[in-house]
Amino acid sequence: MAKKSGIGQYFELGFLTSELILKNLSFILFMGFLAVIYIANSRFAEKNIRQIQQVQRDLRELRWQYMTLESENMYNSRQSELAEQLKDENFEAFGTQPKRIVVQDKNDY
Repeated sequence: MAKKSGIGQYFELGFLTSELILKNLSFILFMGFLAVIYIANSRFAEKNIRQIQQVQRDLRELRWQYMTLESENMYNSRQSELAEQLKDENFEAFGTQPKRIVVQDKNDY
């Protein structure tokens, strides 16, 4: 058989002989190892992104719960609400305003 010359010889299956593959086996294994590392890195990054998004959703939900509880606390701590809640337990609020103590001169005490 005569060998083909030019580009045609590269398209034949005989070009990929076992000698060529064995000669470059270390490079092929290295490229395979890099491909595995690349795939693992992309999966790790996607997993981290999903976790970050989940934590952000949880944080948003907890923030809304906090604001709801804070507004309920502010509403329930008003004097009129406290008086209404204590009325059921037979407590009555004072009807007078608190007394104010005024000191005329600091040296009087």
